[in-house]
Amino acid sequence: MTGTPAERNVFVPHAFPEKQIDLGEVTMNYVEAGSPESPALLLIPEQTGSWWSYEDAIGLLAETFHVFAVDLRGQGRSSWTPKRYSLDNFGNDLVRFIALAIAEPVVVSGCSSGGVLAAWLSAYSMPGQIRGTICEDAPLFASELVPAFGHGIRQAAGPMFEMWNRHLGDQWSVGDWDGFMREVADSPFSVTANMFQDPTTPPQFMKEYDPEWARAFHDGTVAVNCPHDVMLAQAKTPVLITHHQRIEDPETGTLGGALSDAQAKRAKQLIESAGQRCDYQDHPKALHMMHQFDPELYAGIVTEWITTLS
Repeated sequence: MTGTPAERNVFVPHAFPEKQIDLGEVTMNYVEAGSPESPALLLIPEQTGSWWSYEDAIGLLAETFHVFAVDLRGQGRSSWTPKRYSLDNFGNDLVRFIALAIAEPVVVSGCSSGGVLAAWLSAYSMPGQIRGTICEDAPLFASELVPAFGHGIRQAAGPMFEMWNRHLGDQWSVGDWDGFMREVADSPFSVTANMFQDPTTPPQFMKEYDPEWARAFHDGTVAVNCPHDVMLAQAKTPVLITHHQRIEDPETGTLGGALSDAQAKRAKQLIESAGQRCDYQDHPKALHMMHQFDPELYAGIVTEWITTLS
């Protein structure tokens, strides 16, 4: 099992029609729902996620918003770009997408690494593009190799990512799914075991995912030119941080979850140091991808927070 998703013919139909737009280096896949007369909302999925992790939430949000949900490069039907996975490249793809496909100020909500990109857009997008930013359980600091504050990637999800890439390979060049599942069975990373309930075949979201993403995060190359403390201190929009299930092992110091309490607090301080409002919501029972597993709660949070924006 090697090659891109298109080469492996792995795609399946979904509830919303998909569109593509040429951004220069990449063709970005996306869906659009809701009235063009409604306020614009951009949804950015998590690592391994495609736009359809938001499928149920889109149906709820489209009642109020003009919703756009994308596949980032290296995920879903968007282009795969070997050796070109970085926060700055992901972010600039989104800047072009907003300019060409949305063409009006937008609220952006991203989950996990998509939430880091939402923060990136708050700091580095073109003037006037972003109205507000929602970071859904985003690994601020905790997805960096050498963060300015708190746990780094190798004290959190990094070892799991290394295992994914070692067995699957950049662009699925290894494709050792059976060996991967044997290691998963002995792995301390319960999130990995829970993600792959059928050991005989990769789940759909992994089939659409370039495992080079995992290596870029484990090795730190994804954020080498984008330190999170610098990024957060340049926020230019109001920000909402939602914080979900997490645990810190008192013996090993490892972090189970996207970011620690201390890292969430520090992120809020840095955003406020830039003169921006930063709201924090603690949802300690919520799963990492609230938008997928509790779309009603997620849609309610998003809708209510956006009503507070001027």
